[in-house]
Amino acid sequence: MTRAAGTRRTSRARLTARRFARNRLALCGLALLVLLFLAAYAGPLLSPWDHRTHDFLNFLSGPSAEHWWGTTQSGLDLYALTLRGLQKSLVIGILVGLLSTFLSAVAGAFAGYFGGWTDRVLTGAVDLLLVMPAFLVVAVLSPLVRGSGWPVFVVLLAAFSWMITGRVVRSVTLTLKEREYVKAARYMGVPAPVVIFRHILPNLSSLLIVEAVIQAGAAVIGESGLSYFGFGVQPPDVSLGTVIADNTNMAASYPWLFFFPAGCLVLIGVSLAFIGDGLRDALDPDAAGAQARAKRRTRRVPRTAGGAPTEGRR
Repeated sequence: MTRAAGTRRTSRARLTARRFARNRLALCGLALLVLLFLAAYAGPLLSPWDHRTHDFLNFLSGPSAEHWWGTTQSGLDLYALTLRGLQKSLVIGILVGLLSTFLSAVAGAFAGYFGGWTDRVLTGAVDLLLVMPAFLVVAVLSPLVRGSGWPVFVVLLAAFSWMITGRVVRSVTLTLKEREYVKAARYMGVPAPVVIFRHILPNLSSLLIVEAVIQAGAAVIGESGLSYFGFGVQPPDVSLGTVIADNTNMAASYPWLFFFPAGCLVLIGVSLAFIGDGLRDALDPDAAGAQARAKRRTRRVPRTAGGAPTEGRR
């Protein structure tokens, strides 16, 4: 990589970070996500209770100095249990987001670049997966791999989450492969996989980054839904979905059993939604949100008595 190319990439990264920093909702979402990670991994260290330890003197007790978020029907500390479930849900969401985005990028780029039978096979696979009810398919397959642990569950979720993004990547690749730099690389004998990973996918980075964040948020909700119905994370592991499912029947009489884990689930979804919107506007200046903020900043520029803007004056 030449020095000029490295300077351009650094400048673009700084410009993107500066645009992202101007978005207050995106910064709030990022701060909220960081706080959730800190709470998930540092929070249990502040409590004397473990998520597997039963307090046989406190069953269904409310929030107190001893049990900050109360206890469950079996005497488990809800604070420790919820933070343990938060750890699992965050890890699963991020891994599914990354894996599904990688699958969509590779499949879509190869289908659009090669065309012909490769395009027909990959597009046919995408169409087949799109018409299948993903929730029901994962629910049917999950009991078959129940003893394999949650990483296999991550693979199942990612396998049915990449198709729509893959079609978008394929459409954009059909345009990018006609660009001069791609044609020049082909004429120079550069192998097709190298062209795809060095010239096609880097130009799709903004799309893929935003999609990874969106897929992570959707994966957290999907994992919680499947775990709620008993098809996701299995004991002794816990997730937010299993914590909510185990205490749903008593939520009306003991609301803290539902409020705290459901609140964490909502906060994850909100933070990832804000971050995704901020990244979209930062990476794509032509996005509607970025243009609206640019217009607001233009109206706020102070002017001198002669009517000229003061911004940029020496």
